[in-house]
Amino acid sequence: NMGWMNDFLNFMQLDPLFRKFHYNELLFSMIYAYSEHFVLVLSHDEVVHGKGSMIGKMPGEYDEKFSNLRLAYGYMLGHPGKKLLFMGQDYAQFSEFNEGKSLEWFMLENERHQQMQDYVKALNHLYTTNPALSKYDDYPEGFEWINCINANDCILSFVRKADKPEEMLLIVLNFANVERKNFQVGVPFNGKYKEILNSDAKAFGGEGRVNPRVKTALEEPFDGREYSIKITQAPLGISIFSYQPYTKEELKEIAKKKAEKEKKAREAARKKKGAK
Repeated sequence: NMGWMNDFLNFMQLDPLFRKFHYNELLFSMIYAYSEHFVLVLSHDEVVHGKGSMIGKMPGEYDEKFSNLRLAYGYMLGHPGKKLLFMGQDYAQFSEFNEGKSLEWFMLENERHQQMQDYVKALNHLYTTNPALSKYDDYPEGFEWINCINANDCILSFVRKADKPEEMLLIVLNFANVERKNFQVGVPFNGKYKEILNSDAKAFGGEGRVNPRVKTALEEPFDGREYSIKITQAPLGISIFSYQPYTKEELKEIAKKKAEKEKKAREAARKKKGAK
């Protein structure tokens, strides 16, 4: 899909400071996503004839370029549609493609490039093991926005779905170069959310601003949902969460704790009334 590729690369090449003014370029593809069979193309056409490589297109200094590229590939993975990534771009070759010579495999001796290749491997593994990322590419029921109106923070969040609720994946992307702690995200269901991929993980060349602990849904409405979670959102980062419903035992335990809390609150109120 040349439209997606054109809009998306234009957006990613912007300095993160100015992305909020072009936020709609991230969303436009979803308007026509189901009227055609989508292939998300980052092809040889984009990395020849003076167009530079994918890493070369990214804004910022050295580390920032890599963060932006991990974010770009993460969004491509999460977006409905089949994927095409041209050779050499999976480990972020800096020079553009040249059909007259070999790919620059020696770049993999550099840790950053090895980490990028590992990241693309992790994305591919996620793609092949989670039906939510491909099963309903061509149908609206496979995708749902959580928040696509936060242009100011340059944050996007959405859900990819398969047949069962526990196959759902929650994807949160931060296109701004700003870390957000305790960032609240609405979630579709009560239950547990476990981060299964974060582009800022140290293994991928990030700084490790990840969410190591499982998040239990809070009864705090947000993004138009009854429940929400609070996460750390790395600058120029993507976080992907899997969903696990509560077991019957866990639900019993939660109900018990809630009843105890309410009982204590009633007793405290009675004591307060008596003291007066």
